[in-house]
Amino acid sequence: MAIKKYNPVTPGLRQKTSVDYSTLSKDKPEKSLLAKLHKSGGRNHDGKMTVRQRGGGHKRRYRIIDFKRDNHGVEGKVTSLQYDPNRSAFIALVEFKGGEKRYIIAPNGLKVGSKVVSGPGAPPNVGNALPLGEIPLGSDIHAIEMTPGRGAALVRGAGTSATLMGKEGKYVVVKLPSGEIRRILSVCKATIGTTSNPDHGLQVLGKAGRKRWMGKRPRVRGVAMNPVDHPMGGGEGRASGGHPRSRTGVMAKGQKTRKKKPSDKLIISKRK
Repeated sequence: MAIKKYNPVTPGLRQKTSVDYSTLSKDKPEKSLLAKLHKSGGRNHDGKMTVRQRGGGHKRRYRIIDFKRDNHGVEGKVTSLQYDPNRSAFIALVEFKGGEKRYIIAPNGLKVGSKVVSGPGAPPNVGNALPLGEIPLGSDIHAIEMTPGRGAALVRGAGTSATLMGKEGKYVVVKLPSGEIRRILSVCKATIGTTSNPDHGLQVLGKAGRKRWMGKRPRVRGVAMNPVDHPMGGGEGRASGGHPRSRTGVMAKGQKTRKKKPSDKLIISKRK
């Protein structure tokens, strides 16, 4: 996948870069795997704004993704690679024997016509999902389950992968993209390979309007507000505003915000 640049025929195109989607299929989304997607615009059931900087954006329909990969031993064929407006990675439409179709997160290197299979005993090939205990050490993996059977929860964004580092009894040791090293039950499933669209983070939007198409509204800096609106507001001239913190007073740059969880005992090394 490559990054596209544009001739500056308009001011918005001067800095704009985007992902080259020429490798994706031209197919329309599979109708049986589409669902409605409700937008709240950041408002709660009373109509009051509870989350700022949200609203507008292009209408979307949700693609139902198979995060569980629970059709064990049934081989499927990738029939198309598609863009998904609801996530940064691309998705692959897989047709299984018997005519069933499912969307999965497309790994990097998966092509139309590739075969994928899931479950115990599956070969450790790109796109196959199998229990962590059966995956060779040092493999790049993504779409990792935290609880057996609940579906993939970790490492689903574009261009991400975790590394299987070791095996300890009923657990395996996995290094996550954040740098955290933790134990996960070896019966949890993961998919072999790195997620697709690794150049996603290199895009430059080019203009504010493109951000609005994504459903993001403008954000006002805290130092530009008055003291009544933000802890960093006020002051004479361009005052820095004191220690960086959120609108509600939560310190930025160093203060730990993670709550104590029972799963803390499974973390070997915290994220950097």
